[in-house]
Amino acid sequence: MGTVTRFDSFAEFDPFAEHERTRAALRDVVPRLVRLLQGVRDMDAPSGVPVWTVGDVGAHLAGVHFAYSVGFTDESVEWDGLLPPDDGRSFGERIAAMNATSIGLFSGEERAGLGDFVSERSEMFLRVTEGLSPDTPVTAPWLGKESALTLAAATGLMLSETLVHGLDIARGAGLPWPIGPEEASLVLGQSMPTLMPLALDTAKARGVDIAFDLAIKGGPRLAVVIDDGTATVTRDAPPRAYDCRITAAPVAFLLVSFHRMPIWKAIARGQMRAGGRRPWLAMRLGELIASP
Repeated sequence: MGTVTRFDSFAEFDPFAEHERTRAALRDVVPRLVRLLQGVRDMDAPSGVPVWTVGDVGAHLAGVHFAYSVGFTDESVEWDGLLPPDDGRSFGERIAAMNATSIGLFSGEERAGLGDFVSERSEMFLRVTEGLSPDTPVTAPWLGKESALTLAAATGLMLSETLVHGLDIARGAGLPWPIGPEEASLVLGQSMPTLMPLALDTAKARGVDIAFDLAIKGGPRLAVVIDDGTATVTRDAPPRAYDCRITAAPVAFLLVSFHRMPIWKAIARGQMRAGGRRPWLAMRLGELIASP
């Protein structure tokens, strides 16, 4: 493998402080989303997601905020009626099926109140999880049978969904939707260590042995190790040898990861570059880990 990477210049990761910053970012971005939805003139307009309308994206976001908040309330949800059967589907196929279900939960005139619903559910989530440790377990049956996340990962995923799908709505509505580097960094640090192993294409990764050093400008730094059909992602790992080093601006990496920006554009703008002994392996990361 390539040269050993040292981490001496990076500040020590404080999971509690970063979790609180992620909660604050989620609290700040949801009112922006509400204003965005209120500014949409045509809910049936095409969005940034090829097969979804702007209203479909809003309905999906409402479903996301409901799903994460309901686990901390006394509400009863018949998940068996909403979840796809556990029939060996891949992670990507399961998420696609859940997404298709989510956009049907709100239709017609109900979509006029999507902003208020998202605001209510996100506020509920933040209120009932206040003071809980970032490693508090959160059930997430939509990710797979008996799947569970940490509260930190769940908060990061809610922030990710809100930022990325806010962009989808804005693109369809012709409205601005800036994503800040700190917001993107929080998403990458809080959610990617959990999401990337789940999203691994195990068939493509069988027999593959690659270690990536993923350095996001301003943090986080992730060691992404693919080992014969499994993936581990570690924050600020001890020094080790890597095959490929990817350096990226946080917003660019977030958008490339979720297929909202082509990788060639990020490279052309100087926002992503590959190095190390085998830099050409950088393209394999997107092939092995699918976007949900």
